[in-house]
Amino acid sequence: MDTQTFSDAPPKRNTKRVSAAIMHYTFLETPVGRLLIAGADDVLMLINFPTGSQALKPRPEWRRDDAMFAEAKRQLREYFEGTRTEFSMAVEMDGTDFQKECWTALRQVPFGATISYGELARRAGRPKASRAVGAANHANPLPIVVPCHRVIGADNSLTGFGGGLETKLKLLALENPAAYGRGGQGDLFQSA
Repeated sequence: MDTQTFSDAPPKRNTKRVSAAIMHYTFLETPVGRLLIAGADDVLMLINFPTGSQALKPRPEWRRDDAMFAEAKRQLREYFEGTRTEFSMAVEMDGTDFQKECWTALRQVPFGATISYGELARRAGRPKASRAVGAANHANPLPIVVPCHRVIGADNSLTGFGGGLETKLKLLALENPAAYGRGGQGDLFQSA
């Protein structure tokens, strides 16, 4: 693992990789619900939505510490307020080499833009691996910071998202109200 700067019922299919190094967690109230934020020593390792197929509860061995992750919480608040478009907090992502390649490519998709799974596969150097790219997105432990919500279907459809499609739509509308706001879907592939 590399450190970088940047429900009660179990989920049906949880493929999110949860680092064994996580020791602390806290919560952040946001417009998309109460986010679970976790990691170790102020290094962010997990952001989790309260809804969707990937919803998690803190593990018993994790210790709640609301003073932890102050920088991550500040940057996420700024994102939801519309004053931040990129993140610079310390993060650590547990994943395979292929997943990390996909997550690096995801970080290149600009705020307010969207990209198809096929295009993301091409940018990750695996043009025939769009389904594998989708699986890597599903395993992304840091949604929002690594913006997997910006990936949509080749037919412009809103496709799967670990936090649920309603959450995905809210994040896209926050970033691009013209395409995803109340008026429906405009040009979803804007400047990606």
